[in-house]
Amino acid sequence: MVQYFPYLLLLMVAIMLLIMLANRLKVAYPILLVLGGLAISLIPNMPAITLNPDLVLIIFLPPLLYADVFSLSLKEMWKWRRIIFSFAFIVVFITTATVAWVANMVFPGFSLALGFLLGGVIGSTDAVSASTIMKFVKVPKRISTIIESESLLNDASSLIVFRFAALVVTTGQLVWTDMVLNFLWVVIGGALIGLAVAWVMRKLHRFLPTDANMDIILTLIAPYIIYIVANEVGASGVLAVVAGGMYMSLHLTSIFPASTRNKGVAVWDILGFVLNGLAFMLIGLDLPEVLKGIEAEGMSLATATNYGLLITGVVVGVRLLSSYGAVLITQIMKRFITVADERNPGTRVPLVLGWAGMRGVLSLAVALSIPLTLENGEPFPHRSLILYITFIVILATLLVQGLSLPALIRWAKFPDYKDHIPEAEAESLIRKSLAQAALDYMQKHYKEGITDSFLLQNQKDIWQYQLDMPKCNTTPEVRKKYVAILHHQREILQQLNKNPRIDEEQIRNFHRQLNLEEEKWEMN
Repeated sequence: MVQYFPYLLLLMVAIMLLIMLANRLKVAYPILLVLGGLAISLIPNMPAITLNPDLVLIIFLPPLLYADVFSLSLKEMWKWRRIIFSFAFIVVFITTATVAWVANMVFPGFSLALGFLLGGVIGSTDAVSASTIMKFVKVPKRISTIIESESLLNDASSLIVFRFAALVVTTGQLVWTDMVLNFLWVVIGGALIGLAVAWVMRKLHRFLPTDANMDIILTLIAPYIIYIVANEVGASGVLAVVAGGMYMSLHLTSIFPASTRNKGVAVWDILGFVLNGLAFMLIGLDLPEVLKGIEAEGMSLATATNYGLLITGVVVGVRLLSSYGAVLITQIMKRFITVADERNPGTRVPLVLGWAGMRGVLSLAVALSIPLTLENGEPFPHRSLILYITFIVILATLLVQGLSLPALIRWAKFPDYKDHIPEAEAESLIRKSLAQAALDYMQKHYKEGITDSFLLQNQKDIWQYQLDMPKCNTTPEVRKKYVAILHHQREILQQLNKNPRIDEEQIRNFHRQLNLEEEKWEMN
């Protein structure tokens, strides 16, 4: 392991450079990372950097899922719940069944169970690729919410299909009554276990004498504990992590102090950056090993590639048809039920939703987790072919759909439906509401003591000013001036630090305050 450490450091440097290039080119960074991994894998004498298949899912999946839950708007997710659940479950099952049927009909020696296993591997979409692309183009909030939310849930549905298909292939048995009961336990048990473990973690955070660093370590451990506990009792680890993450997200402000929340955001951002970067790079790096497996199966590379492109076409086609079908059903059902949006989305919204179905990290991780042998010790049938098809589907969807999606979104020219209050108006409303609430609370609880405290009186004046201010003037020019003032204050801090009678820790505390103030203005 030690001999690989220099290569791992070089990989991290390559990941940073490729992501910077992707930002400059305004393309989704997963595309360049996969291509970069491919290029690195072709370097002579480059050691094969692969992970143990049993560790792939548990290393990458729990923290990435957990972080995604915290970044989602649960309010928006609930608003679009019907279309999200349709894509996350119904579309995944339709895609899986279609892939299974095509593979069984076309691939020699490919059983229906293997087809469902392949469908489970490539059934889930990748939110990272789509959300990265949508940073560079203007897209309605509802579309980004649907794409990111469905990706979170279809990870669970595709893994459930994969799990049952793998069980049938490895054991050769299928008992429908047992399967239905097992399915119910996997789904319901997974959600309940996630909530239960999250509840325990919440109590630990509240009652243990922890500081910010300990709290953050507990949050890093939490998704792994939830995932492992659920898997150990035969439930869905993915659903458990999602349910547990939602519970913790709802109670975030009541569990953690401000210092923990601020530090935690930075830590989780870095962790997500590293794990996503490594995972997409590993997709490209793993190609030589996958090709060796194809050769070992005695199949020509051209045939395997054609199979992969066929399945890619099936996956893309089914998603597009399902997208239009979901919108059509919604338009029919709105006569009988209340829908999130009464307006007709037309033909362009389902086209973008259908085209934003890139595959990514999870598909490769699931494919790599396929056991090497059956229960009787025989090699797992067509494992290398499944890995190669998965690789082709990931690469083709990232390159074709990922590169063309920005142009498609620009072509669609979505109208501004103004589902939300304009940003400046919303900011002014929130600031005034908070200022009024603070003034009312002060007047009610601290009326007598305000004048005795310069800090409280000063803050009261600031809130009163925010309340009377007609609108927020945080233009780029104003921000630039304010940040320049903060930089000048930092220079003064450096000069004050030369005074031997001032403790440097005090200087650092004021530096942190200036950092937070600058970050606040950068966010405005």
